Amino acid sequence: MALLRQIQSLTKVQRNTFSACFLGWTLDAFDFFLLTVCLRAIAADFHVGIKQIAESIFWTLVMRPVGALIFGAMAERFGRRPTLMVNVISFSVFELASAFAPGLHSFLVCRALFGIAMGGEWGVGAALAFETLPSEARGFFSGLLQEGYVVGSLLAAALYGLLFPHLHGSGMLTPWRVMFMIGALPAVLAFYLRVHVKESPAWLESREAGVAKKAFEWGALLQFLPSFLFLIVLMTAFTSFSHGTQDLYPTFLEHDRGFAAGNVGLIVVVGNVGALLGGICFGTLSEKIGRRKAIVCAALLAIPMVPLWAWSHTVVMMAVGGFLMQFMVQGAWGVIPAHLNELSPGPVRAVFPGLAYQLGNLLTSRNSVFQAAYAGRYSGGMLQMAMAGTVVVVAVVVAGVTMLGGEAKGSDLSGVG
Repeated sequence: MALLRQIQSLTKVQRNTFSACFLGWTLDAFDFFLLTVCLRAIAADFHVGIKQIAESIFWTLVMRPVGALIFGAMAERFGRRPTLMVNVISFSVFELASAFAPGLHSFLVCRALFGIAMGGEWGVGAALAFETLPSEARGFFSGLLQEGYVVGSLLAAALYGLLFPHLHGSGMLTPWRVMFMIGALPAVLAFYLRVHVKESPAWLESREAGVAKKAFEWGALLQFLPSFLFLIVLMTAFTSFSHGTQDLYPTFLEHDRGFAAGNVGLIVVVGNVGALLGGICFGTLSEKIGRRKAIVCAALLAIPMVPLWAWSHTVVMMAVGGFLMQFMVQGAWGVIPAHLNELSPGPVRAVFPGLAYQLGNLLTSRNSVFQAAYAGRYSGGMLQMAMAGTVVVVAVVVAGVTMLGGEAKGSDLSGVG
């Protein structure tokens, strides 16, 4: 009921804008996670090992900051809406190109280019959404927007489970290639953006004020360098929080607990449901208690969940632990879209949040390697201690860094200031 009331309180323009931004992030994530569920099939098709294909995930993550900078700069100069249209078409085209890659090297190039497009969507979409939405509902929609990433993951897993086993083909129409062709369908969203979504009021005001053409310059970025560096540190902590609890968890369930693939899938899905609900709940809560307090509460509440999450032995208890852990982790994340946009100066709002976010992703792209190395050296290959220790340390760091920063809850994002 609360969800319906929040949505009904929006104007038609605001609903269309948020829907487009949410779908953009969801479909972006959907295209990314199609790769993760098809890794084994792609490796077999190219006659290489999983490790070689997994490099495509690394290159996607590495190139995301490039996309955040390129598309963010475009959004400052040409507007949020047309940039988002180009961005959606770009990641759809590179997803389709991946489907027709004849070999490993061309596939890696396509995934690197996809990473550029993927890196641009979050920052531009968030700027367009929060410069259009009313400030009093910002926390709720922040949580909902961020969890578009989780919805994208669930859609990819569902499509894989329902369709992939029934696909048969050869040559250029092997099952994974068909999946990637389906992944190009988000390009249709560009038409929705063109017809139903209006430009950000903040960007229109900047154009009328005569600053849109010179809105993004390196000097503007350097002017706010201390704030930018803080956001990078904050997002490095946050991406460590999410990657540290997600990337190796399925492997932990299979290797340390010996669960079958079906049970692993069930636990991961339950965890994703917890993530979705946690993001919305803590995003909404942040409107009442503030952004920083909501983040700190969610981060620190993840610590008491560690025993259930890492030391349980039954499928049911592991599912409960996964639900509660991701409820807290993504609860903290649910505040981030609004928090970062409120902390970002108007002239660089399309660049600041997205670039800081993606640089944090870059700095934590080897997180799973470090966890696995620790487990191999100190825990006999068992991941339990490495993952539990990551949660405790990173949760404290997230809470500490958050409290060291400022807060601008409810600030006016409708103008250029």
